[in-house]
Amino acid sequence: MSAKAGTDEGAESDEPVRFAHESEEEFTRILDFYRVAWQYEPRTFPLKEEEGRLVEAFTPDFYLPDLDLYIELTTLKQSLVTQKHGKIRRFQERYPDLQIKLLHRSDYLSLLAKYGFGPFSEVEVAGIEEVLFSVSELEQRVDELGAQISREYRGKEPLLVGVLRGVTCFMADLIRHISLPLEIDFMAISSFEGERGGAVRILKDLDEPLAGRDVILVEDIVDTGMTLNTLLQELQVRRPASLKVCTLLDKRVRRLVDVPIEYVGFEVPDEFVVGYGLDFRQKFRNLPFIATLKRDWMRTHLETKIGPE
Repeated sequence: MSAKAGTDEGAESDEPVRFAHESEEEFTRILDFYRVAWQYEPRTFPLKEEEGRLVEAFTPDFYLPDLDLYIELTTLKQSLVTQKHGKIRRFQERYPDLQIKLLHRSDYLSLLAKYGFGPFSEVEVAGIEEVLFSVSELEQRVDELGAQISREYRGKEPLLVGVLRGVTCFMADLIRHISLPLEIDFMAISSFEGERGGAVRILKDLDEPLAGRDVILVEDIVDTGMTLNTLLQELQVRRPASLKVCTLLDKRVRRLVDVPIEYVGFEVPDEFVVGYGLDFRQKFRNLPFIATLKRDWMRTHLETKIGPE
């Protein structure tokens, strides 16, 4: 995603990064796949001085801004591992407020999974084409949406209505970023687009009455708009004081009905997206990011039940 080279906290360079070892380049490919920002050798830290002269310094291989974490990669050569452990120990003693980790090749995915970036199984990895929105991008955008709703509904107590099931992650995070008293409710629907013009069958109705309430309908994704349009008509009959829509993803390229959407997280291309609550045959919901699926992988798994690759 991003790269810096140099011996200080200096400026970004347009020059291609020259890695000292192939394992470093492999690590950046993994980081780029999960859209984790990185900087290569951004800073050199003094470790030891003698008579005013610098006699030992340490330049960590990477800095990951999203995690505020320095990374040093190591190989299987024990003498180098021992040497690096010593440098990291002296680094931690001199800079106790900075985070640093020494990683072996086998530790890459474990580190990312710990911080919520990595996938949870090889099956999920095999199906992913591209990560569209990373963990940090989702966190930032949901925070912005929550702040916007908090400003615009100041003095009110909105009722947020989530449309199950893909909305669960987004809904849970969104309400934690709204600094207002609020209530929540959920409904489950079955939609019939095409010849039925976006007909909606309610599988689970709301428990809360809408009359006189300021209602925000929260969706995971809006594409053609036909189902959403029908659902809005159904909710308007219940006489809310106001009714607005907040969606995490807007697939505007597929829009057939012009529906009002006041709050949009991200616009997405005409691709099948999963993660952060969205699924493919109940898979991928627990991925912490939003990703597209490989078309050939989807075709294969549309014909057969998903199982171990």
